[in-house]
Formats: sequence, structure tokens, C-alpha cells
Amino acid sequence: MAGSTPKKPKAAKASPTVSGPGAPVLLSGGNPQIAKGYGDAPVAAYIAAMPGWKSGVGQRLDALIVSAVPGVRKAVKWNSPLYGAGDDGWFLSVHCFTKYIKVAFFRGAALDPVPPHASTSGTTRYFHIHETDTLDEAGFTDWVVQASRLPGERL
Repeated sequence: MAGSTPKKPKAAKASPTVSGPGAPVLLSGGNPQIAKGYGDAPVAAYIAAMPGWKSGVGQRLDALIVSAVPGVRKAVKWNSPLYGAGDDGWFLSVHCFTKYIKVAFFRGAALDPVPPHASTSGTTRYFHIHETDTLDEAGFTDWVVQASRLPGERL
């Protein structure tokens, strides 16, 4: 029609993506969709499905946690790996976002130093890892050891 403004194309909705046949679905933000499960296998599946640079960082975080906390318990719930020690609670989780990995310390407000990002829960604190960041492995390991000695979060 002459004189009419052309319609803008509708923005494509973000949809889950898959990196190959049989690969886990990546939810919005690139977080892998992994079935709930307990033990090393579901956590290893989550780490393997983390997109791009995040998988290597996920492997390193897992290795640091396993080394720092003998007998650490692992699970995937709500598409996030969880780590626990001692009781039936959890002290840490990992979650992928588009531009960073978020590590949640469920009792992080009690850590020294306190992880940098606050949560609305009051006690949870977050540590974000971006692609260009250099991980302070000693500092991270110290947080993991401290967190593993606190009462776990029941999820």
C-alpha cells in the first residue's frame, strides 16, 4: 500500500537450543537443562553441557570443590549442580547465565570475606565468574572450605 509504514518483523522469541543430537537443551541464558539426580554423573553431565568457556570453568570449580571437601555430596536440582557436606543440606550451587557463571554460597553472609553479590534471602551471597576473569583459586577454595563447615541449606 502506498504511503503506509511497513510492519516491523516480530522479534524472535528466545527458544531453548541444542548443541547436537541428544545434547541437553540450553534454557534461556544458556543454562543446561539436566534431569534431577544425585551423585557425580548428573553434575558431570551438567558441566559437559555448559556452553563454551563455561564448561572448562565448571570443570575447574568442580575439581576445586572436590579437593577442598573430602566426601562432598553432589546433585542436580532445578537445573543447577548442588554441593553438600556433613548433613543433608547444601552449601553451594552453580548456575549459567548468558555472560557469567553464578556461584551461590547459601550461608555466604557468614563467610570471611563475604562474597561480593548480595541476595534477597539475606544469608545467600553470590560470586560471579565472567569469561575474562581470572579465578582466584585460593580465595574460592577458602570460601568452599568455610561454607562446607556451616549448616547446609535444605532444598
